[in-house]
Amino acid sequence: MSIGWIINSTASAILLPPFNLVLLCALGLKLRRRWPRGGMLLSVVSLLLLVLLSTRMGATLLIAPLEAWNPPLQSAQATGAQAIVVLGGGRIADAPEYGGEDILSAATLQRASYAARLQRETGLPILASGGRPDGSRESEAAIIARTLRTFSVPVKWLEEESDNTAENAQFSARMLRAEGIARILLVTDTMHMQRAKRIFGEAGLDVVAAPTIFYTTARWTPDDFLPKAVWLQRSSYAMHEWIGLVWYQLRHRNVAPDATASVVTH
Repeated sequence: MSIGWIINSTASAILLPPFNLVLLCALGLKLRRRWPRGGMLLSVVSLLLLVLLSTRMGATLLIAPLEAWNPPLQSAQATGAQAIVVLGGGRIADAPEYGGEDILSAATLQRASYAARLQRETGLPILASGGRPDGSRESEAAIIARTLRTFSVPVKWLEEESDNTAENAQFSARMLRAEGIARILLVTDTMHMQRAKRIFGEAGLDVVAAPTIFYTTARWTPDDFLPKAVWLQRSSYAMHEWIGLVWYQLRHRNVAPDATASVVTH
């Protein structure tokens, strides 16, 4: 099991909803002894934010800008890409209906499904990227490949050593450059794409964003205004990506934005 993965998971649990807002609420209650009004205000605001981020309205405030940066790909064949790179995004461990094998999480399955669609459209080879940061027996890349083979979609390369997006990019770029490949279709969900494409660009690849999983385009229904766990989870994921982008900017603050990535937009 990767130490980096443990640290990242722990930090995410503390910094992201719902735990960060629960901590703020508890802090407000503690501060009430010395500053009654300020402590109460902090607690109330924390709970209101928790409710807001549990609704589609609140989640959309965080998700919509990420989706706007990376609209759907219009024509994969016109991009000049030489390969498709699909990133792992989690697994379901020990699925009993599959004889105890690990299977793809819902998000990773949608990424793989879109990569399959692009492969059938373009005929380009697929590289699946994802290691075993949680200490699992099988890499996420191998599970993606096994899943795609079920649907008669070949995977040419497996990048099985990465524990995070930065390593996805570093190790995938090394493999692809050895094959003379410079321009790729990068497949991940749209909230993750902004960070991923910049990191892959920094690794030396020309990136054509091929995002999937859009949450803000569906029609609204009355229950979208009610708090739901699914929207809180999406708010938390979006906030994770915003924190990642801020960290990336701080880390590369002396590099001009256009120099950190080579990105093609279609």
